[in-house]
Amino acid sequence: MKNSNYNKPFVIAEIGCNHKGDIEIAKELIKVAKIFCNVDAVKFQKRNNKELLTEEQYNQPHPNPSNSYGDTYGLHREYLEFNLQEHSELKKFCEEIGVIYSTSVWDTTSAKEIASLNPLFIKIPSACNNNYEMLEWLCENYKGELHVSTGMTTKKEIEELVNFFIKKEKNKNLVLYNCTSGYPVPFEDVCLLEINNLISKYRGKVKNIGFSGHHLGIAVDIAAYTLGTSIIERHYTLDRTWKGTDHAASLEPMGLRKLTRDLNAVHKSLTYKNKDVLPIEKVQRDKLKYKKA
Repeated sequence: MKNSNYNKPFVIAEIGCNHKGDIEIAKELIKVAKIFCNVDAVKFQKRNNKELLTEEQYNQPHPNPSNSYGDTYGLHREYLEFNLQEHSELKKFCEEIGVIYSTSVWDTTSAKEIASLNPLFIKIPSACNNNYEMLEWLCENYKGELHVSTGMTTKKEIEELVNFFIKKEKNKNLVLYNCTSGYPVPFEDVCLLEINNLISKYRGKVKNIGFSGHHLGIAVDIAAYTLGTSIIERHYTLDRTWKGTDHAASLEPMGLRKLTRDLNAVHKSLTYKNKDVLPIEKVQRDKLKYKKA
């Protein structure tokens, strides 16, 4: 008997900027995520760096020069950025192989550009969940789901965020993600039980509760699912040794494949017995069960 508290897991491969600014690598990441790893969706990032960064931030060196793709932080970010036409090409490629395309948007201009592609959902990163100019535009102009991470966000700020969506009558399109912002996050800082707080406070008010992990391995994601988050997002790369900040906190293809495999196995397992002795047990019962003389 199926437990109605558990929906089928929905796995998102967060490619982000792990394509290194190369659209062919991006397509390879999509293809492997779908065909080998069996994910439901892939997700990129979109930034308008001149809008997002101050002039000082744009022109300063990357804080970790060995990870930089440009002489300044702004040029580094520009190198990793795909334009709208390239995002449209990636969305079309996703549709051709049967995986859902999405993107995180970091500013209002990027939100408008990605919304024009009409993806199933748009993600709001933890860093931008207080950008109410962007959120207001999306609520008023975008019809799809809005997935919002709650890393580096106080409980009061989460409450204000949900109330904003309720006021805009868009809370039934809102998916809240439990998240700790770090790359990678040590297990003691994952704080999985915050999922319980989100579920107890907001289930019924929002469409769903998700989990966005930046930890190592896949055990934590399985636990997040059993706590009630049917949407699991993980950073993903073809090679964790590649240059860039996110690769070290990402799963490689075999890890992501095992994650989807194990989540689906757990989903099948979360049932009650529909009879006291299952058919698979009957043979063993007849053979092994103690019988009084």
